[in-house]
Amino acid sequence: MQFTQGLHRAVQQQPNAIATIQGDRQQSFQQLHDRVVRFAGALKAQGFAAGDRIAILSLNSDRYLEAYLAIAWLGAVVNPINFRWSNAEIIYSLNDSNSVALIIDDNFAPQAADIKAGTRSLRSIFYNGEQSAPADMLSCNALIDTATPIPDAEAGGDDLLGVFYTGGTTGAPKGVMLSHANVFSSGLALLSEHLFAEQAVGLHAAPMFHLADMMVSISLLIRGGRHVFLPAFRPEAVLALTQQHGITDLLLVPAMLQMVVDCPEFGNFNTSSVRNIVYGASPASEPLLDRTLQNFPTAALTQVYGMTEMAAVMTVLPPAMHTADAREFGRLRSGGRAAHHVQVRIVDEHDTELTRGEVGEIIVRGPNLMQGYLNQAETTAETLRNGWMHTGDVGYMDANGYVFIVDRSKDMIISGGENVYSAEVENAIVKHPAIASAAVIGIPCAEMGEKVHAALVLKAGANITQEELYAHCKTLIAGYKCPRSISLLDALPISGAGKVLKTELRKPFWEGKARSIG
Repeated sequence: MQFTQGLHRAVQQQPNAIATIQGDRQQSFQQLHDRVVRFAGALKAQGFAAGDRIAILSLNSDRYLEAYLAIAWLGAVVNPINFRWSNAEIIYSLNDSNSVALIIDDNFAPQAADIKAGTRSLRSIFYNGEQSAPADMLSCNALIDTATPIPDAEAGGDDLLGVFYTGGTTGAPKGVMLSHANVFSSGLALLSEHLFAEQAVGLHAAPMFHLADMMVSISLLIRGGRHVFLPAFRPEAVLALTQQHGITDLLLVPAMLQMVVDCPEFGNFNTSSVRNIVYGASPASEPLLDRTLQNFPTAALTQVYGMTEMAAVMTVLPPAMHTADAREFGRLRSGGRAAHHVQVRIVDEHDTELTRGEVGEIIVRGPNLMQGYLNQAETTAETLRNGWMHTGDVGYMDANGYVFIVDRSKDMIISGGENVYSAEVENAIVKHPAIASAAVIGIPCAEMGEKVHAALVLKAGANITQEELYAHCKTLIAGYKCPRSISLLDALPISGAGKVLKTELRKPFWEGKARSIG
């Protein structure tokens, strides 16, 4: 199992088939292959080698996919950076991963100098945009045009493919180390669910740094399907590209799905090509799913419950459970059953498996289980116990193996498909001089599933507005992590053990609502 395997297969079997479409630009699998092998050759000529960490900071594009493939072809390790991060967070990931090169596009080139100034290991910045390369960067296109192709390093199996950063419970992102086999096995699992079938045309609508979109990348690569790229999500653009290119498979987090389904211009587009819509990463309401089935009558709905640490796929709720006839079983509220490549259990605090219907922690294992957290041996040991991923999610399993997620034990908020860890936000909040203490929770949001809410205790005589707090936090963390609402308290509710009772803080917001975690 290797990330480049699908490209080898496609060039052998359908070299002239269209592989990628970016705006008015398209290329065949042979053309994609030729650019990838020269891109890898250019990286080698610049002194980079197998095992080196190479970061990408870019919007979605065919050039992003080329970079993914070229890094793997070289046998190097990719660090796909969350482009919504602040410079401080970007610099942290570069230093933590010891990234030696950064591939950047037009959108983020203006940040490059400040980013490089804060890093210890970065040697080169490669410009992979559409304009002329800045004077202090190496042009990818110019290097590819003159580079000598190199053979595939044949990295695969347990070789490290990438370091994928996710939110950190202690205030800093965690680098999840995923191998070629980790990612490839989850791609195969999705194909086994009849997703990305023959002649698939997939749309990269979710950001390509995200493991959700990585599943689009690897599944289409394995299948030899067509990649269509949307640089930044806009609902009307999703619909336009679907009509223009005959998109068959869409992967959207519920916040995106809602914006597409409720787009005022929806009726102006032909979406009859869509065969599959995959959703996950946050809850999707039943009314939203009903509107989706009504607006996309040709499409089957599939929910995937997963996490970065499991290369994004753990359980699957198939199309059959989304039909009107199946609603009586109540499984639409579940996350589905174990995917074909994993085992799932519900256990107590001693890791003893519970009987069906009993609530406990969800643990998972399979070939997609991460190698660990980079530079965090203690956290890795705590999370990967006895070969099982301890998800921190709390739920139960019914008699037929359907998993129902009822809460999260790690205070993680999922807003618009992005993981937000409360400790990271709290650390930013309390750096404001007006704040004595803070607790961050997720509260209901019709558009984003959940939004970040901060319960604050102010210092004597101090005042602060939500707008002021947001502006303060945005200098330290990404905007999507910053509080969208606040409440001012005399004191935070504390348990006998001295811990903040976040259940009490959540109660008035969630009372009467079914808190389904997808």
